[in-house]
Amino acid sequence: MNQIIEKILDHRSIRSFEDKPVTEEQIRTIVECAQAASTSSYIQAYSIIGVSNPEKKAQLAELAGPQTYVEKSAHVFVFCVDLHRHDIVAEMEGRDLSESIESTEQFMVGCIDAALAAQNAAIAAESMDLGICYIGGIRNNLHAVSEILNIPHRVLPLFALIIGHPKNRSEKKPRLPLANVYHENGYQADQQVFIEQLQAYNETISSYYDRRTKGKRKDTWTEQMANTLGKKSRMYMKEYVEGKGLKKR
Repeated sequence: MNQIIEKILDHRSIRSFEDKPVTEEQIRTIVECAQAASTSSYIQAYSIIGVSNPEKKAQLAELAGPQTYVEKSAHVFVFCVDLHRHDIVAEMEGRDLSESIESTEQFMVGCIDAALAAQNAAIAAESMDLGICYIGGIRNNLHAVSEILNIPHRVLPLFALIIGHPKNRSEKKPRLPLANVYHENGYQADQQVFIEQLQAYNETISSYYDRRTKGKRKDTWTEQMANTLGKKSRMYMKEYVEGKGLKKR
């Protein structure tokens, strides 16, 4: 096993950071690694907004939860679907590209491009012994986030990636069994097999939480998911996305 694979498999989210900055060189390298990710048809339908301003970090931290570790991180990267520049492409080339730009397909391309870029950025940061954590909570109020970050039409913030020097490292959280995720030559849809796999995973997760919280928490994964999905979350999103001129067709 090589060092890259070891680093990937050692991933865990970090939410406690030392009061220590990252360098401009580290930030630049992380962004360059993000840009090296694959992009569908070379469209590059994403942008990254770096946030170092303490006031803006504090505002994002409040909107995301509040999640104080956003404010206390060394740097925040906000990954966005970006088809704004493709409006500019249309103007430069004298073409009407609105039907394509507003399609569900191009919105998916932007989401996928941004996610691929972000994971490259995360691995690059971790290779520098920095800690990272993804923050989906910025989608709690994208109207406010867009105002704080001066987001134009056809650009939509998806999530943040916070980085910093880890103060402590929590125990690695167990993932689903490989057999529950990887399906060879077709989807394995036997419900009883699924149930047995998830029951075994429930025991693993319950034991993990029991150890981590010293007995204060023992919930299972299926219980956690049922509670999470049982709550309506960010139900404004469809209207917001369409209002940004995205996913209209």
